[in-house]
Amino acid sequence: QIQLVESGGGLVQPGGSLTLSCAASERIYSFNNMNWHRQAPGKQRELIAQINYGRGPNYADSVKGRFTISRDAKNTLYLQMNNLKTEDTAVYYCHAEGASTATANYGDIWGQGTLVTVSS
Repeated sequence: QIQLVESGGGLVQPGGSLTLSCAASERIYSFNNMNWHRQAPGKQRELIAQINYGRGPNYADSVKGRFTISRDAKNTLYLQMNNLKTEDTAVYYCHAEGASTATANYGDIWGQGTLVTVSS
């Protein structure tokens, strides 16, 4: 069973930057969408950035212009976060939809989440 593992979370001051990574335990050869979601304390999980196989990225208004989603040749997913605000504090999750590896096809795969805390 494929797993997604996020890394790069931590404590950062307002205005700072962090880069999150999401690595798969098996190489992902294709996908429909790869996404970053976040869930702040007491709030619902929200989709904040999406990259579609073959099309450009999409962003929630709350992060547009500050966050950048990208992937590398092995389809490791990244989220570059700049000018972080206290309201960006949340657990960040990566999510792959319709992913295919050399041995299987998957509908939805979620990572376990990584905590980002923005505080002075």
